[in-house]
Amino acid sequence: MLKAGPQRPSGNSAAAESPLRLRLLTLNTHKGFNAFNRRFVLHELREAIRGMAADLVFLQEVQGQHEGHRGRHPNWPTQPQYEFLADSIWSQYAYGRNAVYTEGHHGNAVLSKFPIIHNDNHDISIAGPERRGLLHCVLRLPDGHPELHLFCAHLSLLESHRREQAERLLALIQLKVPPEAPLLVAGDFNDWRCSLHQRLRRVGLEELWVGSQGRAARSFPAAWPLLRLDRIYARNFRQASPLSLSPAPWSRLSDHLPLAAEVSL
Repeated sequence: MLKAGPQRPSGNSAAAESPLRLRLLTLNTHKGFNAFNRRFVLHELREAIRGMAADLVFLQEVQGQHEGHRGRHPNWPTQPQYEFLADSIWSQYAYGRNAVYTEGHHGNAVLSKFPIIHNDNHDISIAGPERRGLLHCVLRLPDGHPELHLFCAHLSLLESHRREQAERLLALIQLKVPPEAPLLVAGDFNDWRCSLHQRLRRVGLEELWVGSQGRAARSFPAAWPLLRLDRIYARNFRQASPLSLSPAPWSRLSDHLPLAAEVSL
């Protein structure tokens, strides 16, 4: 699903003279519930995300619809969760439905302050009940900067599935993203063994925490982060740096901690 204004031709292919700085955030929202599903915290989560002043937000496990929860929680929003989170801050959003069940569906979403001129969702589920997807978006940036490509990713819990899903991601990048285009890939990779970095380097993607600190960031479980599950990969930026976040209030708002970064073109 996409909300965007009328499409216009892309800007000048040459890089703009003045750098464009972008702040981004990625988070597995746990469908709007805190760890162990004890509280519905979507309203608090919206305030925390707003406070980051991010230009781009990558969301995983965001609820598109759930009729059962709507009846049980009086503060359940009337619109899909990605629209509720976007509110008046991010005028553009795209949603990729991954898992569909009797009461509703959930998937990945991207919120953007820049026009989304194209989006498509790719089913990368392998087998069994896990439904996984890659949401690809193309953004039109101001001042003659090249179009920005994004992939919001949520990979499998099984390592053999993750390897195959990473190969599908690489194939999509080679098919859909021009080699010179700026590219961000962010989300929940479930790659606790950190085995995917070398694969993604084959298309020039570098993980920001690995490049800056030598290791991916610990993000799960949110209250006592031990596992390095969430990632931000970048290609073709002048600069790309991770940002440090305080655990509060994030550790109360999901089972994952978010990652944030600043990049410049």
